Amino acid sequence: MLQQFRQFIKDNRLFNREDHILAAVSGGMDSLALCMLLYQAGFNFSIANCNFKLRGDESDADEVFTRKLASDYGVKYHSISFETSEYARSKGISIQMAARDLRYEWFEQLLETEGYSAVATAHHLDDQTETFFINLLRGSGIAGIHGILPKQGRIVRPMLFADKKQIDEFVRNNRLTYREDSSNKSRKYLRNRLRHELLPVLMDIDPAFSHKLDQTIHNIRGVEDILNQKVDEVTKRIVTRKQDYIQIEIGKIKELHPLDTWIYLILQPFGFSATVIKEIYEALDGISGKMFFSPTHRLVKDRVSLIIETLLILDVKHKEFLIDEETPGISLPFPLEFKTVPVAETLTILNNPAFACLDAEKLSYPLSLRRWHIGDRFIPFGMKGWKKVSDYLTDIKLSVPNKENTWLILSSGEVVWIVGKRIDNRFRITKQTHEVKMIHLSGFSSNPE
Repeated sequence: MLQQFRQFIKDNRLFNREDHILAAVSGGMDSLALCMLLYQAGFNFSIANCNFKLRGDESDADEVFTRKLASDYGVKYHSISFETSEYARSKGISIQMAARDLRYEWFEQLLETEGYSAVATAHHLDDQTETFFINLLRGSGIAGIHGILPKQGRIVRPMLFADKKQIDEFVRNNRLTYREDSSNKSRKYLRNRLRHELLPVLMDIDPAFSHKLDQTIHNIRGVEDILNQKVDEVTKRIVTRKQDYIQIEIGKIKELHPLDTWIYLILQPFGFSATVIKEIYEALDGISGKMFFSPTHRLVKDRVSLIIETLLILDVKHKEFLIDEETPGISLPFPLEFKTVPVAETLTILNNPAFACLDAEKLSYPLSLRRWHIGDRFIPFGMKGWKKVSDYLTDIKLSVPNKENTWLILSSGEVVWIVGKRIDNRFRITKQTHEVKMIHLSGFSSNPE
C-alpha cells in the first residue's frame, strides 16, 4: 500500500518531499489511512478538520479526536465550525453542497494564509465509482463521467489508486483507531444508497470492478482531452467575442453534425443545463428575441445569431449613471468624453454618429445615462414631431440584443441623445448657440458595447 501510494503521487505529480501538505481529516477510516500513509512516506503535513454541526455531540467528538490525532503525530492542527444547515437554507442548496462549498472555501483560505502547497483528501476508488454513477444518473455529459481527478488546482487525491477493501486492510494492519460517521449508514442520500445497495452487487459480480472502472474512466479522460481540442478548434471558428458579449452565428453552427451534440458542447461551459440547451436547439429556427438563462449567463436568440452575455454585465447595464457638468469623461458602461467647445470646432463632426454636438445652454445637470425604457420618446434631429424611441430603433432595424444595448443621455428627464445614433432636435446647434457640449463615444461602433 505504501509503495503504491508513493508511486501514485509520483506518476500524477501531486506533490514532492519539499512540499507542506494540508490533510483534510474527518476522523474516519479513510482519512486516518491518509495520515498514516503521509507519515510513513515521510511527507511534511498538517491536519485540518471541519465541524459541520450536523450530528450534535458526535460532530464535536470528531473534532476532539482529530485534535488528539494531530498531537500524536506532532503536526499542526486547524479546525473550524460551520452552521451548515443555516448556510444551506440561505443559499437554497442541499446540505451536502453547502458542506462542500464551506469546506473548500476554508481550504483555499488556509492555502493562502498558511502557505501550504496542496490540500490532500482521502478520496479512493469506491468514491470514484460512486461519483461515476451519481453523474450517470444525472445525465451528465462526458465531463461528468470522467470521475474524480487526482489533481484539481491545489486539491490532490493521493489515495485514488486504492479501493475500500485495501484501505480497510491497511487500517487493520496498522491498528488504527478511527471514528464511525453514523450518517454514512443513512439511505436518504444517493451516494449512500449506491454505496450500500449497488456497489456490493457489482463487487460480488467482479471483485475488481472498481479497478476496471478506473481504467475505463482513464480512457474516457483521454477521449475527453481529444474532444476538447476539437471543440476549441471549432469554437474559435464560429464564436466571436465582443467587448462584453459573445456572438455565435446560427448559420455556421447549423453546419455542424450532430447539431444537438455540438450545441451542448459549445454552450455547456456557460452553465446552461442540458434541458435549457435542448430548448435552445429547438428554438434555432424559431422567432427572434427568445431568451434562455443559466446561473451565470443569458442567451438571446436573434435573427442570425445567438448572443450570450454574463448576468454581471446585464446588472451593470440596468444602472443609471449621473454626469456632472465638469465631468471630463466616464469609462462605464462604455467610454464617453465630454468637452465644452466653440461652435466652429464642431463643423467637421456634425454628421459623425460617434459625436453628439449639443447646445450647451439648453442642458441641465446632472445629465443621466441609462438604457432606454418603454415609453421614452424624442424629436429626432431634423424632424418636428415626437417619435417613440422603441419605434425609432425598429425603423433602423436593430436586433433584439442591440435594442437592449441602446443607451440614452437625458437632461431633466428629456432625451438628448440616443447614444451613437441620433440627437434630439430640441438640443441641436442653432444660429443662436454660443457654446457646444461635445460628447464623444470612444471606440465607436454602430451599437456601443
